[in-house]
Amino acid sequence: MLASLLGASALGDQRKDIEWVTDYHLGLDQAEERGVLALIWFFDPHSENQNTRFKGDVLTHPEFYEVISQQFVAIKLPRNAAVTSSGQEITLLEHSSFAEMQGAAGLAIVDMTEPNGPLYRQVVSVYPFIHGPITAEKLAVLLSLPPGTLTQRTLIFAVRTHTESPASTTGDLSPLLAHETESHARHQARIKLQGHHNWDARFHSINAQLPGGLLAREVCAESWPGQNLLDAAYECVHSWRQSPGHWSAVSSRQALFGYDMQRGANGVWYATGIFANR
Repeated sequence: MLASLLGASALGDQRKDIEWVTDYHLGLDQAEERGVLALIWFFDPHSENQNTRFKGDVLTHPEFYEVISQQFVAIKLPRNAAVTSSGQEITLLEHSSFAEMQGAAGLAIVDMTEPNGPLYRQVVSVYPFIHGPITAEKLAVLLSLPPGTLTQRTLIFAVRTHTESPASTTGDLSPLLAHETESHARHQARIKLQGHHNWDARFHSINAQLPGGLLAREVCAESWPGQNLLDAAYECVHSWRQSPGHWSAVSSRQALFGYDMQRGANGVWYATGIFANR
C-alpha cells in the first residue's frame, strides 16, 4: 500500500509544489465541482519548525503531488482561520465539525464527492499534529482510505498504520459490515459496556446476507476514558494486539471487512470490527 505512493524515486528531480487554495469556501466549491475530497492543512503561524518539517520532509515526495492534485483540492489555512456562516464569524477549529482536531494544527479531510450522498460536506478524516507532524508513511495511508465516516476511516487508519501491518483491511470494505460495526459500536457506547452482545443472533443474520458462504467474525475493544478519537483508535488496535484471538482476526487477510467506533457518555470509545471469510 505504502509502496504505491512512496517509491524509490520519492526524492527525485521531479519535485513539484502542491497548489494550495487559501480560501475555505472557494476550496470546497472547487472540490465539489470536481467531485473530489478537500484536504485541509491547518498550519500554526507560530510554529515555523513544524511547518517546515511537514512541508520539507513529507510533502516533498512527488507521489503526494500526483495523488493530491488528482484526488483532492488542497486548502491551506492558519489555525485561527475564521469564516462567515449565517452572518456570524466562526473560527473553523472551534466548530463542532472539527472537534476531533482538538484545536490543534494538522490535517482534516472533507468529503465533497457526492452532493446527494450521506457524507457530503462531512469531515471524514483528521490528523491533529498534537504529537508532531504526520509522517510520509501515515500520510500515504490517510490519502488512500476507503469512503466512510470519520469514525470508520479513523479506525481503519489506526489498523493500517500499526507497525505489524495487519492485513484485515486489504480485502474489500463491505457496506453491510460497515453498517453492522456502526450499529454494534453504538450499542456498546449506549450501554457503556464492551462485549459481543447478542452475537449469536447477529452472527446468523449477517451470514444470511453475505455472499458465497462467507462467515462473519467479530472483534471488540474500548479506549481509555477521555481519549481523543485518533488516540482512542490507536488504543483499541493496541488492545486487539494483546489478545491472540482478536489479533488473529485483525492481522489476517479477510475477504470483507468493516470497522467503526463510537463514544459513550462515559468518555470511552467502543470499537467493533467484523470480518467475513471462509
